[in-house]
Amino acid sequence: MTRSTAKKLDPYLDFEQEINKLKKKLNAVILAHYYQDSEIQDIADYIGDSLELSKKAATTSADVIVFCGVKFMAEAAYILNPDKKVLLPDLNAGCSLEESCRPDAFKKFREEYPDHYAVTYINCSAEVKALSDIIVTSSNAQHIITNLPANRPILFAPDKHLGRYLINKTGRQMTLWNGYCVVHENFSERELIKIKTTNPKAKIIAHPECTLSLLEYADYVGSTSSLLKYTTKNNGSEFIVLTEPGIIHQMQKAAPNSKFFDVPSHNQAGCNSCSQCPYMRLNTLEKLYYCMVDKSPEIIVPADIAASAKIALDRMLAES
Repeated sequence: MTRSTAKKLDPYLDFEQEINKLKKKLNAVILAHYYQDSEIQDIADYIGDSLELSKKAATTSADVIVFCGVKFMAEAAYILNPDKKVLLPDLNAGCSLEESCRPDAFKKFREEYPDHYAVTYINCSAEVKALSDIIVTSSNAQHIITNLPANRPILFAPDKHLGRYLINKTGRQMTLWNGYCVVHENFSERELIKIKTTNPKAKIIAHPECTLSLLEYADYVGSTSSLLKYTTKNNGSEFIVLTEPGIIHQMQKAAPNSKFFDVPSHNQAGCNSCSQCPYMRLNTLEKLYYCMVDKSPEIIVPADIAASAKIALDRMLAES
């Protein structure tokens, strides 16, 4: 990360205080995804999933949007607000789903199915959004797909697990891109069973990016925000959480009488909080501070790509 200040970090610097000062100075809004570190969530103006943050980005009156999430989210904020400065604390905060679906390969995929309607999960690059007919999130995908014309075949990218879940929920057959989230695919089924056996009253709640074999154990399946709402309504219960454990910070605040268990990946059995997204967690409070000081890294999407991607994003927002 580029720093305009080559000074050593003051060990007594109050990041929260300084970030709040910068926020006023820049007329900035800080948006944070549920998968960010808890200290970033606590300083953010708005916390949400991809859909909620897209809506906030589309309506903000701030001059500067500081997006504490990953690059595709910051790109969406820029596409919806091309006249605003959009900052991302760490430019390397990418996404395994985005990396699995390169624009050139996706373009060829579309060309193989010219009569298909391209429904694309928001976890993709601006270039892939520009090649899509409509964008969806896990919050609205079922609704949008259900309401598409029944005689129109569908392509779904890039998450094959979410795609299969949606096929089961909607009854619509779709041609799927072979992508997946490294966090949600790698939860350990063995560890899940062990936790459930030790805590038989705990409800298993899961994000639909998980494999179908894991979703079969779930008492409730939903988007990140939907899982939060479910736990809030059931305060006092026990929950085994099959999604990135950053959301547990908000769950504990909303349901203080509940108990939560996160599930390790199959490569890290026996480790607490080992299923953190390696991209989301690149952002830190220090990087947030410096990106606001330096007004960098800045996210800019080329105008032609942004214009095409905005059509697909606007279609999503109109349905949400």
